[in-house]
Amino acid sequence: MKKTFLLTHEKIKTPRLIDSIKHEVKKYLKRERNKQLPDGADFWDFDCKYGHSEDKAEEVHVSALNKSIDDAVQHELQSFYLEILAKPANRTKKPLTEED
Repeated sequence: MKKTFLLTHEKIKTPRLIDSIKHEVKKYLKRERNKQLPDGADFWDFDCKYGHSEDKAEEVHVSALNKSIDDAVQHELQSFYLEILAKPANRTKKPLTEED
């Protein structure tokens, strides 16, 4: 998903727009996670970017997407850019420590 979301609408108020954007992002993540994994992959990982515009987009973690959307509202932006790309990944084991 590569999309520029508008935070202004002539009939829909901003809080409802924010809710619909968060719902759309959550629905996209769920849809991607339910896809069949390729052989050798453990889970779907996501490369996410957020920015006030596509040129200024910076990488963010999946867990920070809602905070990024709230950041756009806090700065009273007219629009913001969000990019979410799914990729297969493998879990890594934590190295054992002396305590274990």
